[in-house]
Amino acid sequence: MKKSLALSAALLAATALSALPAAAENVITLGASVQMTGATANTGRYYKDAYALAVEKINAAGGVKVGGKTYKLKLDMLDNQSDVNLSVRQYVQLVSSDKVNFLLGPFASNFVISDSSVAEKYQIPMVEGGGSSGQIFSRGYKYVFGTLPPAGNYYGSTLEMMGKLKPTAKTVALVAADDSFDVSVAKGTRKLIKKAGMKIAVDESYAENSSDFSSILTKIKAAKVDSILWSGHETEALNFLRQMKQLNVSPADMYAFTVGVPTADFRNALGKDANYAFGMTTWLPDASLKDKWFGDAAEFAKEYKAKYGYDPDYHAASGAADVETYVYAIEKAGSLNPKKVRDAIASSNFDSLYAKVKYGSNGQINLPQIVVQIQDGQLKPVYTDHFINKPMYPAPAWDKR
Repeated sequence: MKKSLALSAALLAATALSALPAAAENVITLGASVQMTGATANTGRYYKDAYALAVEKINAAGGVKVGGKTYKLKLDMLDNQSDVNLSVRQYVQLVSSDKVNFLLGPFASNFVISDSSVAEKYQIPMVEGGGSSGQIFSRGYKYVFGTLPPAGNYYGSTLEMMGKLKPTAKTVALVAADDSFDVSVAKGTRKLIKKAGMKIAVDESYAENSSDFSSILTKIKAAKVDSILWSGHETEALNFLRQMKQLNVSPADMYAFTVGVPTADFRNALGKDANYAFGMTTWLPDASLKDKWFGDAAEFAKEYKAKYGYDPDYHAASGAADVETYVYAIEKAGSLNPKKVRDAIASSNFDSLYAKVKYGSNGQINLPQIVVQIQDGQLKPVYTDHFINKPMYPAPAWDKR
C-alpha cells in the first residue's frame, strides 16, 4: 500500500513538473533586483511599484503578442537591501537559476554599473531607468539600455536659465557626492559652468550617505557665492538644505539640486523652507505625453497614486517606460531570442507616458531637463529652452524670509 501511494505521489509530481514548461511558454519573465529596504529604498520603491503597475496594465490589455501567440508578463523582483554586492549576486541568480527572459534595472548608477556587467556577460538585455552615469554607457556594452539622460548634462538647462536671469550669477559653489552618478554630474557641470562664463568659487566632494555638511557650508559662506549647484541623493539634499538654514548660508541668487525638489516627500519634509529651491526633472505628468496602455502621463500618475498612495516622479515614469520598451521590442522582433530582442530595443522609436523613447548608439536616451522650482509649497515648471513660469528669484537670505 505504501509503495502504491509513493508511486502515485511520484507520478503526480512528474505530471505537475511536465506541465510547467507548457505554462511557462505563455509567460515572459522580467527579472530585477531593486532597493526595497535600506538606505535608498525611498527611491527604489518608484521602480518596484512602476514595474508592477506597468506589467499589470499591459497584461490587462491582452499581454504581448509574439509569432501568433499571446504571452503574459511576469515579474521576478528581489530586494537588494541597498547593497551593491548583493545586487550583483541577485542578477546572477535571476539569469542562471531563475532563468528569467530579460532584465530590468535597479536604482542608482553605481548599482547599474555593476549589475549591467551581468547582463553583458550573459548577453541578456537590461533596460534600466535608474542610472545615468557616463561610466555605464562608455564601456561599449551592447546589452544595457537607459531611459535617463546623460548625468554630465543634468545642469545644462539650469545653467542656460541662469544666464538669462537678472542679476546673473557670476560665482558658483559646486557640491557633489563621490558616487558614480554624482561624479559624472560634477565633471559635466564644471564644463558647463566654464562655457557659461561663470567661475567655480567652491568645488567640494562629500562621501555618499553623509549627514554633516557644516564644513562645506562654512567654505561656501566664506566665499560669498552667487549660487549653489548640488548633486547627491534625496536624504542628503534634505540634510544639506536644513543645515543651510541653521548656518544661515544664503547664496546671493539661487541654489539648485539634482534630486528631491520634484518629490512631494521633499516638500512635505521641509515645509515652507523648501520654497525657492530649484530642481530638475525629465518628466511631469502632462496629458500631452500619450501612451498605448495608460492613455497619457496624467492618467498614469492618477492610477499610480490611487494604487500606492504617493505621487510618481520621473523615476517611476522611466521605470514604466522600461517595461514598455520590452513589449515594443519583443513584438517587433517577433521572438524571445535575447539577441533579436536586443537589436529591436536598439532601434526603438515610440511614444510613451515618459517621453519619446529612442536610444542612442551607446544605449542611452537623450532628453532635456525641465527646470522646476518650489513656489509657495507648490512645484512649478520654470524653464526648458524658454521660461514657462516666472521664477522666484533671487532667493532672500534665510533670516529675511
